[in-house]
Formats: sequence, structure tokens, C-alpha cells
Amino acid sequence: MLSINTHDIILAQTAENKQDAIKSIANGLLDKGYVESGYVNGMLAREAQNTTFLGNGIAIPHGTTDTRDQIKQTGVILHHFPQGVNWGDDNTVYLAIGIAAKSDQHLEILKMLTKVLSADGVEQQLQNASTAETIVDLLTGKVQTEMLLTADLIKLDAAAQDLSQLTALAADLLKNQGATSDTFAETIAANTPTHLGQGLWLSASNQGVNKTALSFVKTPQALKHSNKPVNGLLCIASNSELHLKTLELLIDLIDKQKAEKLFSSNQEQVINLLTKEILEGSQQVFTIRNPHGLHARPGAMLVNTAKKFAASIQLAKANTPDKTANAKSLMKVMTLGVKFKDQLQVTAQGEDADQALLAIGKAIEEGLGESIQ
Repeated sequence: MLSINTHDIILAQTAENKQDAIKSIANGLLDKGYVESGYVNGMLAREAQNTTFLGNGIAIPHGTTDTRDQIKQTGVILHHFPQGVNWGDDNTVYLAIGIAAKSDQHLEILKMLTKVLSADGVEQQLQNASTAETIVDLLTGKVQTEMLLTADLIKLDAAAQDLSQLTALAADLLKNQGATSDTFAETIAANTPTHLGQGLWLSASNQGVNKTALSFVKTPQALKHSNKPVNGLLCIASNSELHLKTLELLIDLIDKQKAEKLFSSNQEQVINLLTKEILEGSQQVFTIRNPHGLHARPGAMLVNTAKKFAASIQLAKANTPDKTANAKSLMKVMTLGVKFKDQLQVTAQGEDADQALLAIGKAIEEGLGESIQ
């Protein structure tokens, strides 16, 4: 089984372009006795077929099936490029994971990277990493890369009689998920939450926090506290800056007088409201004609098309519009699981939103780089 360890990582590397980076990585695999000298040709050929860039500053260069006979032993080597390497299509790689595998063992690496590839902010963390230990911790999930907010942290029918009970319930949800200790609950209980307006309250602390997380609780019927309505409460446990994006989204909701959306939404909708920018721009629905849906190659083509525009672009399957993905992130597009003949809802917001929709529609109609009927 492929795994990543500190001794596989070479720090402070530089390369003029991705071809030079791949050659350097191939030499590293050769020096470790994983491959024969001809394996580099397979790595370069594989890259010419389709980019090995995955997203969030990570690429996994590896050989073609034709050069598997050049592999002596399964192994990996990682080169860290703090200055970045242009990997084409305006993608910058800070960490290249060179893979020599006799079968499809590189899929094990992909599975391990799924979480880190879908998290915001990882690219900057990888670029700034100064030790091999930090990189391993990022890749293996030991370093938290996104705020914890799941359905288990949302209770929409809280049986609370007053604000203090509501706060205690919110704190309990965080503790039950291992995000906080008793110290957090005690700190929260000792302080009165802040009224944000529109019946929404906020309680937060950095004491007794194991991981940055957020819980949301609301009551079936509105309560009162100091003559102000209490419809729901957000509770933030933070030991990092991972909650800042949510605060920005929350401020936007309040500023637009739309905080009430939190009180009329289901759990998944609440998570979207607190973690994703909800676009209110132009929208069209397209039918995916690729026989195998939006797998890696057509998905990458769609993402590269979206990246050509300044507009913010979101994708969703038409039958599950609440589950959205950033159209400029391949891993997030892949998580939608778009299949053949699925209806893909595309929403774009920005000055060039209409042009973006036209280009995406044209790319889908033409098969996203694949032959279609």
C-alpha cells in the first residue's frame, strides 16, 4: 500500500517549468531504486496526454501503462516547490507527488488526498510549509484544513425554554463531536450571547477548543431575551482562522436582511448558507452527454473553461440544487457525481457571467474533450 512519510519529501525545490519538475522527480525515483531510467519518458508522455494537476497546488506526475515495465518497486517521492511551478492552464503546483506504481495504486494516493483537495486555503498552507512533518500532517488530515460543520452540529427543533438553554444545547453539540472540552461549555455559559439582529444570536470562545467548529440550533417557536427575539443561535469554537469565511458569509446575510433563511432551511441548506457563497446571477441548465459523466478528463475541461472568466460560477445537479460546487475546483466538481444525461445547473455571477455560461454550454455541447453521440 502506498503511503507518504517525511523521508519521501524533498523541500525547497525549484523548476523553470513542469517538464523540468517532472524530470527532477523522475531522477528522485531513480535514485531511490524505484524505477529504471526510461520511466521519465512515461511520466512526460502521461503529462502530455492530460494534466496531472489535481487542485490546491498539488499534482501527481506518474508514468503511462506502457512504462510500467520500468518500475522496479512501488514508491513515491514528493518535491516541495515553495516558489511554485506553472503546471499549465494557470495552475500553480507547490507540491508534486511523483508516483511509481505497478498497478492502479496511485488511486490510493487520490483517496487519501480527497479531503485536502476539497478544502479551501490548503494551497497557501502547502506553499508556506517549512518542514516535511507539516506537509505530511496536511496531507494525512492531522492539520485541520476546514471548519467542522456537519448535520450532527445542527439542531432545528431544539427544546429550549430560554437563551441559556439554547446556548447549552449548542455547546453540547460541539462537545459530542469532539470539537470542545468542558472548559468551552463553562466559558460559553458564563457569557451572554451577542444579538446579531433578525432573531439570530452568536456565542463564541477559543477556550477548551480541540478543533474549529460551528453549531447551529433553533427553536420551533421564537423565544425572547431582553425583549429581543430569539429564533436561533450560532456557536463558534475556534482555535484557528478557519471560521473567518463563515463570518464573512454571515455578515453578508445579515447585511442583506436574509438571516431568516437560516430559520426556514433544512440542515444541508444551513450548511450551504454558512460555508458557500450563494450566487444570485444568471443561470442555465445543460445536459451532460459524456457516457461516463463528469469524470476527471471532462471535469478538468469544464473547470478550465470556468477559470477563463472572472465571474463566480457554481454547479449543481438540477435534482439536488442545494448541493453546489465551485466550478473552478476540479475536486469539488467531482464530488457532485454528475452522470450521463444528468441535468447540470450552472449559475454565474459577475460582469462576464453571461459569457461564461455561453462558453460552458458550448464546451458541454462539444463533449468536454471527449467524443460523444
